[in-house]
Amino acid sequence: MAHHLPKLTCHALLLASASAIAQNNTVLVTSPAAQQISGFENLSLREAPFSATNVDSATLRDLGAQRISDALRLDSSVTDSYNSPAYWDILSVRGFVLDNRYNYRREGLPINAETMIAMDNKERIELFKGTSGIQAGTSAPGGLANYVVKRPPNSLEASVRSLTLSYGNGNNSSVALDLGGRYGETNAVGYRFNAAYEDLNPYFQNAKGQRQLLALAMDWRINANTRLEWEVESSSRQQMGVNAASITGNTLPSPVYAKNNFSKQSWSVPGVFDGITGSVRLKQRLDNNWLWTTQIGAQRLKTDDRLSFAYGCYAELNFDRFCSDKTFDLYDYRSENERRTSDALQTELTGQVQLAGIQHELTFSWLRQRQIDELSPMQAYNWAGTGSLSGVSDSTAAPEPLELNTNRQEYSTEISVKDRIKVNRFADLWLGIRSSQIQRDSQRTDGSRATHDDRSFTTPWVAFSHKLPYSTTGYVSFGQGIEAQVTPNRSRYTNAGEALPSAKSNQKELGFKGAQSAWQWNAAVFDITRPVWGDQGACEEDNSCTRKLDGLAHHIGLELGMGYRSTQWKLDTSATWLNAKRADAVIDPNQNGQRPLNVPSLVVRAATEYRWTQVPSLRTSARISHEGQRDLMESGSMTLPAWTTLDLAAHYSTKLAGQDTDWTLALENANNRAYWRESPKQFGHYYLYAGAPRNLRITVRTLF
Repeated sequence: MAHHLPKLTCHALLLASASAIAQNNTVLVTSPAAQQISGFENLSLREAPFSATNVDSATLRDLGAQRISDALRLDSSVTDSYNSPAYWDILSVRGFVLDNRYNYRREGLPINAETMIAMDNKERIELFKGTSGIQAGTSAPGGLANYVVKRPPNSLEASVRSLTLSYGNGNNSSVALDLGGRYGETNAVGYRFNAAYEDLNPYFQNAKGQRQLLALAMDWRINANTRLEWEVESSSRQQMGVNAASITGNTLPSPVYAKNNFSKQSWSVPGVFDGITGSVRLKQRLDNNWLWTTQIGAQRLKTDDRLSFAYGCYAELNFDRFCSDKTFDLYDYRSENERRTSDALQTELTGQVQLAGIQHELTFSWLRQRQIDELSPMQAYNWAGTGSLSGVSDSTAAPEPLELNTNRQEYSTEISVKDRIKVNRFADLWLGIRSSQIQRDSQRTDGSRATHDDRSFTTPWVAFSHKLPYSTTGYVSFGQGIEAQVTPNRSRYTNAGEALPSAKSNQKELGFKGAQSAWQWNAAVFDITRPVWGDQGACEEDNSCTRKLDGLAHHIGLELGMGYRSTQWKLDTSATWLNAKRADAVIDPNQNGQRPLNVPSLVVRAATEYRWTQVPSLRTSARISHEGQRDLMESGSMTLPAWTTLDLAAHYSTKLAGQDTDWTLALENANNRAYWRESPKQFGHYYLYAGAPRNLRITVRTLF
């Protein structure tokens, strides 16, 4: 249940933050930190010829971030895309949905993000924006997201001992332990241990569950030139699913359903997400300051994907929305014991050479990867009755598995070379090329529809950067990326579960970054073209349609950002304008020139923090998020209104029983705005996800 504060408390917080308009500790504009995911680990983002975001641990802690969408929502280029509160994150960057099988990394190695990934042991979140062919052999355009885990401290004096208690986002309550230190005669061995448990009882009714995490990261400084690092985490989450709403007939319903898990039935069962992920890394410093790094990563996921699924209206023969009277057909969906395996082995050599008097910073990399999806022979997707947005239903469990699944295997080998050429003391030329070979197989679980796809491709990347007056750097870049789509695993498709032909996307970008005194700023103009897949046929009965390539998506955008730092103030703002259009569609030529659904033309984020001189341990902050109007239906026949939310927070550091203690009081959606957060279209159905109502969160972190 949401917490509704008395007016006096609300006004007091507003007054305390009257001069603040965004979130604290955010380093979003041109973070000086290097970025692992970019492939240039020793490169400050202020010098980098690409757009990127780092969200550091202090910001994650202040936000109370429990999923990557909580962190990346600080960036104006990122929006939600079918992002259920009780399911894995699905995000859109620059108007393109990130692929959970290809666009996510952990410690720089590819992982499968078709699961719930815990944040308690994450040091920071990195987002590389743009077409990512030089960083990944296969990925959707928009960007790559990377989870960086908490590592052991560098010295004995920097040991970590903290206990965090949190209550909020409804009646959620959590406890997290973070321990880190070094031992041995020369402090050669370091460790970082994280454990967390949370009772899930969010503002959504009937969505209870629990989650837990155990994680360990260690390193061994074998000698001055050799280091061995390894990290492993085990997580489990069990929670009742939360269904999206939909259009009711030809009407946009009220977003007050944000608190109502209307599809939950007495026979509903929770979804279960279990995962074990680990990696081992050897770093060896060679002669002439060259560095050789070899790492291996493994991930094992087990999922029981279950939902009482609200879909369509048979009574009115409308299968893309709910009924006019706010009722809907209800299905019992259960896909038990889904197993997903990901393994990656990478070796990399980095160093500098002088050729013809010109300095080259070179990186040679080889990556071998496999992804295997092993599903149960059958899944349940059965009509179970009817339900309504009011929660009244007439339904009976129908768990019998009658639908075939599809198993997939993919093996890839990638070789890449990157070269930063120091043309002169003002200009750099950046070159990169990646050669990828992919073998993909799929087959239905009864052995039918076996397919094989074996192909090779090359993706280049080139950029030129130049230092300009007033501490400004300008750059221009071009890159390509490859996508490997798979037809949805549904019997309506003639090619259900099959791998589709790889398609190449292109991006051009012009950008500027600068820093003067307390100010920093950035601007980027990008142009991305990406192939689009469409469904040819009715798609209402078994084997009634085929998924195939059908034209292009063309996105042109402008990103602006500005930051300010002083003794008392921190300010970060960003805005993204996006002109997105469909082109060259053949299946339905009427789509040409249309804007894609669920993509706003304007997104603005602002974040500020103020440290009070009268109370040195107190800082107050606020965050404003604005997303513009977006199309809910084709041709703009129905739109989703723009929305703006305000989050407030107060942070206070003191002593509790002699221990340093940090207190956070956060009021999310302080103006209690009722709004539809997003409007994706998935599997031929229009969905609506409501924004969270006003919520209070209290967090206490003690260092001991």
